[in-house]
Amino acid sequence: MSLSRTDFGFRGRFRAMASPCELLIASCDERLALSLTQAAIKECQRLEQKYSRFLTGNWLWQLNHSAGAPVMLDSEAAALLQFAKRCWQLSEGLFDITAGPLLALWCFEKGKDSETSLPSSTDIKKALSWVGFQHLKFSSHFDDRAEDTSPQEITEPPWIMLPEAMQLDFGGLVKEYAADRVAELCMIRAAATEVLVNLGGDIAVSGKKCWQVGIEDPANLDRAAELMSLDVGALATSGDSRRFIEHQGRRFGHILDPRSGYPVQDAPHSVTVKAASCITAGMLATLAMLKGAEAEDFLKVQQLEHRIIR
Repeated sequence: MSLSRTDFGFRGRFRAMASPCELLIASCDERLALSLTQAAIKECQRLEQKYSRFLTGNWLWQLNHSAGAPVMLDSEAAALLQFAKRCWQLSEGLFDITAGPLLALWCFEKGKDSETSLPSSTDIKKALSWVGFQHLKFSSHFDDRAEDTSPQEITEPPWIMLPEAMQLDFGGLVKEYAADRVAELCMIRAAATEVLVNLGGDIAVSGKKCWQVGIEDPANLDRAAELMSLDVGALATSGDSRRFIEHQGRRFGHILDPRSGYPVQDAPHSVTVKAASCITAGMLATLAMLKGAEAEDFLKVQQLEHRIIR
């Protein structure tokens, strides 16, 4: 962690969820800035420890290895699963957190400079047999009461049964949820202080300051292609700028189509969406990527501010 002075206050930097993270804090109170940054780190570490599919023995690992036995859900996990179910329903199956077996086949974590082999069609077909939110079983408490897109609705913990060989992946939800949680914590701890939370490009704000946020240029990383103003709510970006593989001169982005098991064809390089919450913005950005050539038409219907870079 590092804390440095800026012309607007302080910048707290740290790393979490395999991403560079920062808090921009519009205050001259160094003790407050340090406290907010430490609270952000603690919350991000908590969520990563609980929901990362790359950690052995954590809550998600135990769920993914439960072999069909019922697993009780605390209110947070239940709410995130309710949100994931709603996303799956609204996207007609495109946004599916049960794609874990597919993601395990594609080695996007090796990095863009690594030439890697592609999974075989046989392995993909086998993995697809383990994908599908409709195969999950829940207790009667897990219903469709929440009609909006907030992961804060459920207060009665239900249970879930995950069929053997199925694996959940919260990668498309948790970093965005973490941005919302950190912004909420900043509001509780320092309601009069403007804070921008940036978790690897997933951004939420607390306070009334109007921030200018750069949208990364996929062709020139670490430089902004354009700016978006953000004074309330959040924005999230989905794209293939930093997570892709190359095979025999062809580029494959990390957004997988759960119907085919392959990366989405004709997807934009980058989609950024502005919404009331970061988890909602992230879902819509990812879903736009999943729409491929129809990304622009999809986001026009949503009537939310957005940017698409092809």
